[in-house]
This record gives sequence, C-alpha cells and structure tokens, in this order.
Amino acid sequence: MEELTADSITLQMLKEARDTVMSSPLGVINTPMIPWCQTTLPLHVPSNIHLKLENMQKTGSFKIRGVANQFARKSREGILVTMSAGNYGKSFAYASKHYGSKGKVVMPETAPMSRSLLIQSFGIEVERVPTSCLIDVVSRCVQEDKMTFLHSYNDLDLIAGHASIGFEILEVVPDPDVVVVCCGGGGLLAGVAAVIKLSGLEKTRVYGVEPKGACTMYRSFIEKKPVGMDSKSIASGLAPPFAGALPYALCKKYVEEIVLVTDEEIISAVSILYRAGLVVEPSGSAAFAAVINNMIPDIMGKKVVVILTGGNIGKDELTSFPD
Repeated sequence: MEELTADSITLQMLKEARDTVMSSPLGVINTPMIPWCQTTLPLHVPSNIHLKLENMQKTGSFKIRGVANQFARKSREGILVTMSAGNYGKSFAYASKHYGSKGKVVMPETAPMSRSLLIQSFGIEVERVPTSCLIDVVSRCVQEDKMTFLHSYNDLDLIAGHASIGFEILEVVPDPDVVVVCCGGGGLLAGVAAVIKLSGLEKTRVYGVEPKGACTMYRSFIEKKPVGMDSKSIASGLAPPFAGALPYALCKKYVEEIVLVTDEEIISAVSILYRAGLVVEPSGSAAFAAVINNMIPDIMGKKVVVILTGGNIGKDELTSFPD
C-alpha cells in the first residue's frame, strides 16, 4: 500500500469503484442531500449549504461503501481481521456475514461497549485493547494466527469505495465552493477530495475536520509525513493511532486544510442535530461542528457541502449529552 502514490489514483479508477459499490449485494444506497434551509438547524452565516446524510446509509455510516469495494476485490478466504472503533467494524461484520466469511475486529477499549456487542451479534469475534496496541494485536493475528488483514482506512480499494460519495455530491451540487469532511485515518476525506479535484474542480476547497485530541492528519500535514499519536476523543471513530500513508498522500495533494474541533463542540453539534431530527453520532458530527463554530473560512454566500458521516449512537450515549 505504501508503494502507491497519489498520482497513481485516476478518476476512471474511482468511477469503476463507484459502479462496484452501487451494484454490491450489500445494498449500498445513494443517500439524500438536503438543503440546510429546509431544516430547523440554526445558521449564523448566510450560505447555500447542503447536508449529505450518510447517517442514513446501510449499517448506519459511510463505511459500508469502502467495505463493499474491498470485499468485491479482495480474497475472502480464511479468517479476516481488522481494527475499528465501531462503524467500519459493523460494516465489516455485516459483509462477513453476507459472504459467509469468518472474521475478527480489534477494537480500542474507549469504544462504546454497545458497538462491540453489535459486531459480535453478526458472529464476529471482538478483542478490545488499548488504542496504542491496536496495530500490534492485528500484527499478531496476521503472523501467528495467519489471518488476512483488511485495513480500515489505509487501503486503496477502501478509499476508492468511499470516493463514491464524491460523485453523489457532484450530481446534486455540480460546482461546490467548499466541501467539509470528517477525518479519522483519512480514507473518506482522501476519496472525496480526489473525486472533486480529478473532476476538474480545482477551485473547490476541501476541508478535513479532526478532534483536537485525535489530530493525526493535522500533525501529519505539519510534519510532512504520516504520524501517530495517543488519540483520545469522544469521537472514537475519528481517533485512530496514526494517519494512513495513502490517505495522507492524497489529502496533502487535494485537501485545503485540516481544522480542529473540541470534544465539547462535537457534543454540542450532536445535540443541535438531534433537536432538528437528525440522529448523528459524535464521529459523524465533526464537520458540522466546524461549520457552526465558524472554523471554515470564507463560506458566506458560498455553495457548501457538509457530510454527516454516521448515525450509530445508542440511547445510553444520547442521554449523556446535554439537551
């Protein structure tokens, strides 16, 4: 994977992946895009903003898109292993059950227990470990137990599958001025940004949004290489131990900037969305949090797209957030 470069990713490659994703037996859907003005959400800056509702996607998040492309293109023989805080793991488990594959998900201890139980309900083994140990445990599974590793963000097939969102955005808003995307390991951000820029929209500004306590891509931009950190955030899906090498290369080439939001701003965003009838988890709310807290520059009067990436949040989590 590290041998691939950003320049080797073509628009045709991403279009073929989109066709694979949308014809997948896993049932991926073209999620709605709704104008902000048709919601009860507060808007402090007059802009033409659309929300891409991936919280309504099959399995509750965009992750099924990348998984659909991975499972279509990779061998499913033997036992598969991956690492995930929840959403990728859920999609991985769903796909494994559909295809009759055996699998294991290595999860950070910080992930909600409800997500572990959900993944296990698909017949997939779950091992919870400290975030800093995720890759070591996966390596042990590969080397000692001969499992096949599917990466949850640093994988070309995964990124190409996630890129299908970019094509759907351009079908509704053909010439956006700004696109705002949540960023964890960077797979979604890389795929969406690549579609937009390779489609000839050089003037469109693409922003990634990370939690301040889990800003691996932000730090990677500063250090000019993929870096890791002891990530901690209420948005566990945006807190991988390191930024992916291929996502970093694509983001560095196509993304304007990485902006940071606090856990408090994310929690507030979840509550604001919920009061407007939109169930969005913390990891899926970061891009929205950046917009409502004026973190994205120069959006007044502009055409803006904000992706709400997932809605997998339990009642126990929702009730812990302020009204």
